[in-house]
Amino acid sequence: MTDDQRTAALREQVAGLMPQAKADLTQLVSLRSVADPRQFPQEECERTAQWVADAFAAAGLTKVGLHETPDGSKAVIAARPAPEDAPTVLLYCHYDVQPPMDEAAWRTPPWELTEKNGRWYGRGSADCKGNIIMHLTALRALGADLPLGVTLVAEGSEEQGTGGLELFVEANPDLLRADAILIGDCGNFAVGVPTLTETLRGNVNVVVTIETLAGAMHSGMFGGPAPDALAALIHLLASLRDERGNTTVAGLPNDQVWPGIQYPSEQFHADAGVLGGVELTGDGTVADMLWARPALTVLGIDAPPVVGSSTAIPPIARARLSLRIPPGTDPGRAHEALVAHLEANTPWHAKLTVELEGIGAPFRSGTDGPARAAMEAALAASYGRPATTQGQGGSIPLCNVFADTYPGAEIMLLGVEEPTCLIHAPNESVDPKEIERMALAEALFLATYTG
Repeated sequence: MTDDQRTAALREQVAGLMPQAKADLTQLVSLRSVADPRQFPQEECERTAQWVADAFAAAGLTKVGLHETPDGSKAVIAARPAPEDAPTVLLYCHYDVQPPMDEAAWRTPPWELTEKNGRWYGRGSADCKGNIIMHLTALRALGADLPLGVTLVAEGSEEQGTGGLELFVEANPDLLRADAILIGDCGNFAVGVPTLTETLRGNVNVVVTIETLAGAMHSGMFGGPAPDALAALIHLLASLRDERGNTTVAGLPNDQVWPGIQYPSEQFHADAGVLGGVELTGDGTVADMLWARPALTVLGIDAPPVVGSSTAIPPIARARLSLRIPPGTDPGRAHEALVAHLEANTPWHAKLTVELEGIGAPFRSGTDGPARAAMEAALAASYGRPATTQGQGGSIPLCNVFADTYPGAEIMLLGVEEPTCLIHAPNESVDPKEIERMALAEALFLATYTG
């Protein structure tokens, strides 16, 4: 069979599987697998894990099991051993999802897959249940015609950042050992543009608490000289960016330049939903700010709500901060720099507490090797155009664990996600054509990669 014949045959197979892909994604999206028992019952994640295990068993993987990880989540591992002298490919995805956030902001029910304007809407439809369906569809298209070994691992707490699978891999390295690792938790630069992600930013997440008074005090009787904890927090947070929006954590450079593909500012305005007339932040290009420089985001603030607030001086205020760091920045040093900056800029000698919530190193993948060549050819055949590369502003700490545990493995990041998916936000969606094209590319890769 020629390459063109193989591509045509698999393209037809994948296209015929898309109704099943939609039915399966409908079931997956209906499972509220937020790995936080404070928000959703743990049974939802357990049901989802079992669904994933059963689906990949039905797709031909034989060694299937649910493995408890140190954070209490279940990792689904399924495998089909490699024939003699054939390589093994590890397929990664995660079945837990972000909470829906403000359900009133959704235009469709978040837990019900809904087709609208050619896209499929629902929480997790792209991140990362859409990638589960990508893996499933690729394996179903190949059926018994697998010339290599395949191992599937589906993580159960990726969105929580609690590190369960990272610790599990370090303790059980032989279970997931592979020659090539496909991280199905990324996506393309734009719909129809096949893309491999080469860099990931690391992260330092902290919770900052400011305390100034023993209790709330009447603002009329004590306001002025009495230190306001919320005002102190606002002052402190303002020190983390300059007037142009550049992150200004002392000790962290913020002038790096991204050398690869550029992200047009007009496209970013549209992709990010930036309101008309609102400027982008930072002095660099969009690609510089996204992929090459540190970025500090205030994720949340604990303070008196407007409705129900009283004429009292807040004695305590808290904020959750996320510092994203580019490759080349050590996360431990970044944490130290952030804490030092917060301590140096806390006003009025207010009591400051900085709690480290999570930390992850940046990542840079290799750019050559037989797996990379086979995947580039598979993407080009599926999409009808050469693959490109990009960075990603998000963090996947597991990639560094894989790189350290399996130093000989080629790691590639790809998937069905692209900017208009709005992952982590209300109205998350996926373009079903991306599932179809990426599943075909993965099937072609599995059919042609020889190690």
